[in-house]
Amino acid sequence: MAATPAHSVFQSPSRLPLIGPSILSGDFGRMEADCRPLLEHGGDYLHLDVMDGRFVPNLTMGPDMCRWMRKYFPTTALDVHLMVQEPERFVDAFIEAGATNLTFHVETHQGPAATKLADHIHKAGALAGLAVNPPTDVAPLLDVAGAFDVLLIMSVNPGFSGQAFIPSVLEKARRVKPLLRADQRLEVDGGVSPKTAPDCLRAGIDTLVSASAIFGKPAGERAAVIQALRG
Repeated sequence: MAATPAHSVFQSPSRLPLIGPSILSGDFGRMEADCRPLLEHGGDYLHLDVMDGRFVPNLTMGPDMCRWMRKYFPTTALDVHLMVQEPERFVDAFIEAGATNLTFHVETHQGPAATKLADHIHKAGALAGLAVNPPTDVAPLLDVAGAFDVLLIMSVNPGFSGQAFIPSVLEKARRVKPLLRADQRLEVDGGVSPKTAPDCLRAGIDTLVSASAIFGKPAGERAAVIQALRG
């Protein structure tokens, strides 16, 4: 898999923690204008939450959103989170659209099925991530962690932006962190704010996704939120 500047954001970051604004809470009518200042003032990558109405009770965005984000942000890492029942149906379309990393869920693929899909993603030229939801035992993720570039600990039950952070999930992060190489990232998503970020960092998480904590503020205050998340 050929390294690109976007890949390097995750594999050999110049700074940690990484901060990824989640565009789920952005203005879909002016997404480029909403996101560009965040990248210019401290955001490291953009996070795209893809939902199919089956794995989670919501519908969001598809490959075309990724394609347009890639057009406007040609060197930015695009972190695509597939909250879908059959991620294998969608990975190629998102890679073609310009996704840097594709994260699917251990609730849909475990063991050899998870590593097989990760291998397919890698051969197609993207990074691969594996996510675990709050109610799910972390053991199946631990079993295959070495095959992935990003391990994502969900800190809310996925489906909607603006939910409250679930502190108990940080124990999963503490179990995952010792297994990771220097080129692997430990990410958290859900209810991440300047208030909850310090606990995430203390648990070993080095990559923070934040949606409503950033986009819920007036545009002029968002850079300060990103800096507060960084600590």
